[in-house]
Amino acid sequence: MAPLRRERISLDGSCRTVRSCGRCRRGTGPGTGRRVNGCPHHRRIGFNVQTRRILLASGAAAFAGGAGVLSGTARARPHHRAHKPPAENPSEGGADAATGSGPAMTPIGPVDTVARWACIVDFSSGMVLLEKAADERMPPSSLTKMMTAYVVFAMLQAGRLKLDQMLPVSERAWRMQGSKMFVPLGESIAVQELIQGMLIQSGNDACIVLAEGIAGSEEQFVALMNDTATKLGMSNSHFVNSTGWPADGHYMSARDVCTIAVHLIRDFPQYYHFFSETEFKFNKISQGNRNVLVDKGLADGLKTGHTDAGGFGLCASSQREGRRVVMALNGMASSNVRAHEGERLLGWAFANFETATIVRKGQVLDQAPVWMGEAATVPVIVAEDVSLVLPHGWQSRARVSVDYRSPVLAPVTAGQVLGQLTITLPGSPGATPPAPPPPPAAPAPGMQPATPAAPPPPPTTSADRVITVPVQAGASVAKLGFGGRIAARLGINHH
Repeated sequence: MAPLRRERISLDGSCRTVRSCGRCRRGTGPGTGRRVNGCPHHRRIGFNVQTRRILLASGAAAFAGGAGVLSGTARARPHHRAHKPPAENPSEGGADAATGSGPAMTPIGPVDTVARWACIVDFSSGMVLLEKAADERMPPSSLTKMMTAYVVFAMLQAGRLKLDQMLPVSERAWRMQGSKMFVPLGESIAVQELIQGMLIQSGNDACIVLAEGIAGSEEQFVALMNDTATKLGMSNSHFVNSTGWPADGHYMSARDVCTIAVHLIRDFPQYYHFFSETEFKFNKISQGNRNVLVDKGLADGLKTGHTDAGGFGLCASSQREGRRVVMALNGMASSNVRAHEGERLLGWAFANFETATIVRKGQVLDQAPVWMGEAATVPVIVAEDVSLVLPHGWQSRARVSVDYRSPVLAPVTAGQVLGQLTITLPGSPGATPPAPPPPPAAPAPGMQPATPAAPPPPPTTSADRVITVPVQAGASVAKLGFGGRIAARLGINHH
């Protein structure tokens, strides 16, 4: 194997070799290119040389100079904080439910909220914009009806249920207490009206009619709900009923509420409009949508809820200027507080974050050397734009690097994966910023500067987020014919 060669590439295209040839000790200097000039060992075994290229560029400024860039709409993975185990009975907490203390954590620092549980995510990227006890199990009240709706929509999409299908009203559904759509005992109601009664009027009786009509009993329907929650990755959710009526062992987390909301919007766009209807009249009784943000035109869905144990809760989604945000709040003191806090935090999410394009589709990251190819190099590109949701002004803080094996062995096919591009975003700052690292020591001649170990961050600061995207060849390069290979081995410049 040839020795490892490490290069650093700056925006002007110059480079310097960190390690030179292990046999002849020849190396390159700044601006001399990528190959070890005049070294016969590297010509002879060039296809085994491994090269790591680091783009010394950050964010938008990195690629404005033409160095090149990324691929694929990267999906940020949120940093999940540890949560304390919940009480076994989710109805415990009573007057304490709406008095959660401490701020919510965000990528730009702590933000105060009166909600005891909170989670706000960007719909497209999945990036968590705000979280407070987001993985703690909580009494979800009528937010449960979002999972009920998901199972109903799945049945509709599979053709096992129809909107005009009539379902009978049982005595159990008719006697159900709490919020109601007032279904008449012994009659049959269309599925579409039951969905409207469940989502607009928050009718517990409508949920039971749907559950019994689909699965034969509410208990069997709840088994479908729990099975679906597991498949969707809702690890902190368990359902005992289809309504959200307080019961031991019935819980969700704020993050799971956001998860089911995202899936409702993404998986069943044809039915999402039910969440945005502002009024529904049934049995000569007209009731308005209980989601004040929908009524005010600030959100286009989803659901509200309330229990004594869980306080007042809200899940809402809104789309502005091409960006969609999903928000889950719970544990507030009143419906008025819920409305004001929901409006405030929804506005905060849109005001403090933006969609930034880090790399453009087809933008050239580098020209990779090709071994035994009819062309000396092949462009390294990404297949799609890479856009991330970042706090305003953070695009310049993104660190971008690309790794690939060099030189590339011919033949090369356009679209062939050559390596990967890595985007590193700074972690979320806490109440106290981390101490700056000590200045680096002077490097030895010909050696890469050592990176000193940073001091341990404070507990309120999360780790950096790392996103990787594959890079590929931007063109095809055929393998040299017999004469070209002979010329290359004799050291003749065939290109």
